[in-house]
Amino acid sequence: MTILFEDNHLLIVSKQPGEITQGDKTGDTTLLDTAKAYIKEKYHKPGEVFLGLPHRLDRPTSGIVVLCRTSKALTRMSALFREGKVSKTYHAIVPRIHTTDNQWHQLTHYLIRNEKQNKSYAYPTQRQGSKQAQLKYHIISHNDRYTLLEIQLLTGRHHQIRSQLAAIGLTIRGDLKYGAPRSNPDGSICLHARTISFTHPVTQQPISLTAPYPTLPLWHTFK
Repeated sequence: MTILFEDNHLLIVSKQPGEITQGDKTGDTTLLDTAKAYIKEKYHKPGEVFLGLPHRLDRPTSGIVVLCRTSKALTRMSALFREGKVSKTYHAIVPRIHTTDNQWHQLTHYLIRNEKQNKSYAYPTQRQGSKQAQLKYHIISHNDRYTLLEIQLLTGRHHQIRSQLAAIGLTIRGDLKYGAPRSNPDGSICLHARTISFTHPVTQQPISLTAPYPTLPLWHTFK
């Protein structure tokens, strides 16, 4: 993990692709474990370290994750996410779009989550058990084979960006679950939580951060 911001209330980091945010059946070391160990060592904390997680990122996704060092910060930060008061952008690499149009485009789908497959299916019209999903995207840049998109979520659904982009033929590079033809060498998908902006839940200071791109060379081929 890369530390982007730290004070007595928050620890904001950039997660590496493949790093799991919190525990699951694999039993692998989590981002939360790594962050707790960092806090414990840096501040010589005895006993258990408190770190709350008001949101998370999928394992193959990289980018910004907010961790809360106090219960007060966790309660307030969770409310900011829930009330839509946190502005986030994501960057994604998709098959090349043959246009120079860089206007914002909005997508609306209806998602049904399959728990067994850990996958969400996007439909153009409402279905029983579906939830509406909305996002906006625009083109940042192109290289010879791929296009770099910036994305803003208007709703927060399971695998929303991955399923909605795949539904319009723009499967994220490396995302085998949603139809990519091949994996990335490091097992990642090219989806990155790039920026975040919000008002600090305790100090009320404006926070605006950008996470550096992962080391996968493809990210660094766009101008």
